[in-house]
Amino acid sequence: MKGTSFDQRSAAAILRKNDLGAYTVPTHGLYPYQWSWDSAITALGWLHVDESRAWLEVETMFQGQWDNGMVPHILFHGDTESYFPGPDVWGSQQTILSSAISQPPIWATVVRILFENASDQSLATQKVTKLLPGLTAYHRWWYRERDPENTGLVCSYHPWESGMDNSPAWDAPLRNVPLVDWSYQRSDLSHVDHDQRPEKEDYDKYLYLVDFFKECEFDSNYIYRHCPYKVLDIGIISILHRASSDLLALCTAISNAEKTEELKSCFRQTEEAIDRLWFKEKSCFLSHDLLTAARLEEITSATVLPLFAGLPSAEQADAMGNLLRGWIDKTAYALSSTHPASKLFEPKRYWRGPVWLHINWMIAEGLIAYDMPELAEELKNSSRRCLYDAGFWEYFDAERGNGCGGEDFSWTAAIALHWLGE
Repeated sequence: MKGTSFDQRSAAAILRKNDLGAYTVPTHGLYPYQWSWDSAITALGWLHVDESRAWLEVETMFQGQWDNGMVPHILFHGDTESYFPGPDVWGSQQTILSSAISQPPIWATVVRILFENASDQSLATQKVTKLLPGLTAYHRWWYRERDPENTGLVCSYHPWESGMDNSPAWDAPLRNVPLVDWSYQRSDLSHVDHDQRPEKEDYDKYLYLVDFFKECEFDSNYIYRHCPYKVLDIGIISILHRASSDLLALCTAISNAEKTEELKSCFRQTEEAIDRLWFKEKSCFLSHDLLTAARLEEITSATVLPLFAGLPSAEQADAMGNLLRGWIDKTAYALSSTHPASKLFEPKRYWRGPVWLHINWMIAEGLIAYDMPELAEELKNSSRRCLYDAGFWEYFDAERGNGCGGEDFSWTAAIALHWLGE
């Protein structure tokens, strides 16, 4: 598809190609099930193709919500033999087989966009009314289970939970995680070249954590005390905060009877605590390792996501804008997921450098909110160039613009429909 221009029809065709009826796979082969934040972003694309299908995408994901409120990062619908690690490795024993961790909680933000842009407001009101209890339970789960000490900052127990699996920001906290001591066969390498995927040592540690959760029977109190990986992930914190703002707006719009005072209190706590993660010398917010109290000093696309959440002060936002002005110009395609000045920057290895269009959309949304539309437009134009030059790939080489990962990718097509279409 290199050199082929994109249009609404070609993007919509990819959603239909990856549609399995009630949910959309990210791409066939590499990701054969329903991933949480992939599915949420994909729903934005369905809004421009088939409004009722967008709502079904949300409803299907929330059918797999755990009793404690967690929305797992993978739902294993149907055959479970074609992906590793599958439900037998996770061992969660849910009615709908699933993983045992979550992913960046962007669902309430997506549902608000669907609601406010719906052509059928009667249907939208009905759907949101039905979804609000699950969305509220999900946010309460994050604040209760991942911030039991009420600090205002939720934590992550697995790099996969960040959605930015092998980001160099996680290298230091992963050093505390042992390697898994059993052999396994990765399925991803049968679909994608090794130089675009996480290294084996990373995967060994990812799987150790999966086994750890299963061995402690998913006991949240035990995991909080003993998990060898515990990170204040600025990306998750930012996306949760933005989503909580959107969730509260939905509750107001629907006149929902759900009590929201608890959510409002958690929301305020995050606003009061966020400056703990600000690092003036790097002009951005940084994740922290909770086990060592160390600042994780890699500048990545996650470190500017607080713009999307409305968390920075005006002065902080200006500093982040200046950071982004230089960053965008350092690679042929923007925004690289790791700052190219880093010694750990790799332009085509998953989250260590490539461009991801859904992240560009979130950052651009934040830039517009902070009155930096010219920077937002630069990100939009660079994102279009990725599509024009390569097609609808999972992510893009920041130096060459080549498509990487999975081809005909749902969330890339969805972002093209929702954000990049003329």
